[in-house]
Amino acid sequence: MTRPGIDLSALAAGLTAAPPRPSSDYDLNRDVVLPEGRKLRPAAVLIGVQAGQVVLTKRASHLTHHPGQIAFPGGKQDPSDADARAAALREAREEIGLDPGAARIEAHLPPHETVTGFRVTPVLAEIDPGFVARADPAEVDEVFRVPLDFLMQPGNYAIERRRWRGQWRRYYVVPFGPYYIWGATARMLKALADVAAR
Repeated sequence: MTRPGIDLSALAAGLTAAPPRPSSDYDLNRDVVLPEGRKLRPAAVLIGVQAGQVVLTKRASHLTHHPGQIAFPGGKQDPSDADARAAALREAREEIGLDPGAARIEAHLPPHETVTGFRVTPVLAEIDPGFVARADPAEVDEVFRVPLDFLMQPGNYAIERRRWRGQWRRYYVVPFGPYYIWGATARMLKALADVAAR
């Protein structure tokens, strides 16, 4: 069951007033020893909310990294990007055809460290209701939406595990219809859901 009417502005205000701690793919895997002196590459994703729904992508199945996985529009921060916001908007333009003028930035979440060595800044934005996504077939197989109300319910999240590089690894999942949302994407959404629950 979902709680109706999550207000995006109130959610952004909650993030500003009491931001959650930075999150990590290792949050549920405290037994994993992180390498000393590791260098994380900066990246950013856009948590875009359009008419009460979060815009997500299904990555192209031919990609070398994370083929077919559910993700936010986003990617690594280029030297030409002024900041995480610029990187998230550039990637969203490239992947789903979002004009930066059609997105109003509401807030940033604390960074998320991925097991693949990225320090990802999630950027929360409201997307113009008239925006029509155009998936770049080089990167994206599908653009779809999930109701924000559903994703903001901590009870809709579960913890699962699988073998990765010879070890059991636990991670969050938040399945929706045919879409299996898991890993870093689910973890960043769970951080936002915890803010909404407060």
